[in-house]
Amino acid sequence: MRLPIDPQADRARRAWVRCPGCDDARDCAACADLRNCPAHWRYLIANEGPRVHLQCPGCTHTWTLDTRPGRRGPSA
Repeated sequence: MRLPIDPQADRARRAWVRCPGCDDARDCAACADLRNCPAHWRYLIANEGPRVHLQCPGCTHTWTLDTRPGRRGPSA
């Protein structure tokens, strides 16, 4: 089931991280080089300190990412 795009989503607030839902950037050279790719960005919905809430515009998956060093995976 696809979720709708969050009403707080704003193209001006973006993040460039891997989507754990679809991993659409897996074969992208720009993403592999850790550059800001024009195609594979995520909506930055909100943040609470180092925790950012994201949504993929492609598959609409939502998740929270802890950006502190050593905690790079999605969190609940």
